[in-house]
Amino acid sequence: MADIPEKAPSPGAPPTPPAPAPAAATTAVARAATPTGTTAAPPSPAAAKPAAVPGAPAAAGAAAAPPKPRPKVQLIWEPKEMHRRDWLLVSSWLLFTVSSLVATLFYVVRFLFPNVTYEPPLQFKAGLPTEFAPGRVDERFKEGFGTWIVRNETGLYALSTTCTHLGCTPNWLEAEQKFKCPCHGSGFYKDGVNFEGPAPRPLERYSISLADDGQLLVDKSRTFQQELGQWKDASSFVPV
Repeated sequence: MADIPEKAPSPGAPPTPPAPAPAAATTAVARAATPTGTTAAPPSPAAAKPAAVPGAPAAAGAAAAPPKPRPKVQLIWEPKEMHRRDWLLVSSWLLFTVSSLVATLFYVVRFLFPNVTYEPPLQFKAGLPTEFAPGRVDERFKEGFGTWIVRNETGLYALSTTCTHLGCTPNWLEAEQKFKCPCHGSGFYKDGVNFEGPAPRPLERYSISLADDGQLLVDKSRTFQQELGQWKDASSFVPV
């Protein structure tokens, strides 16, 4: 191919800069400049790496931190298998809750009602004097009224069924003709006088009289004690 003649620069035009040498020519020149037997050092990474320009954004791969994993959100409830220990714990809490509610309800209801005790009346009619046989202890009123009706040769009297020792209830022993306390062994004759055991004094008597209809009327609000001489009071017996 024929060489194209270079154009001569026009007068007054600035000089044209020389064209850059090819890379191969530059490498060859560098090798020629290196003394014989000396190996040229490879270019350092710092030299090969272009200088960072202030204000320029960093590389996306090197600067961006890896994204943190998002916590797993469980939107659907999954039932767990309950073991025997879990069942015992749940049952204990349920029993405690129910017991507390029942106890609270009981005390609330108990608070709404007045505290009233029902006791037998202090006065009662025991029947006609002719219904009581001489020399017998009538126990019909022992359970309901705590009273024995006794008839002897002179009259009728009402004995308390409370032992004068510690308040137990003696039993009438027909075969032995005495009252015997089952708690500590105190013994009383038919007229109520103590003769054995720890009882310190005789049984008490209640007030007894004839009502308008002729029946025996016992009044437990009045008591008479033998050691005080009160058995001679006219209200402590009904003569027959």
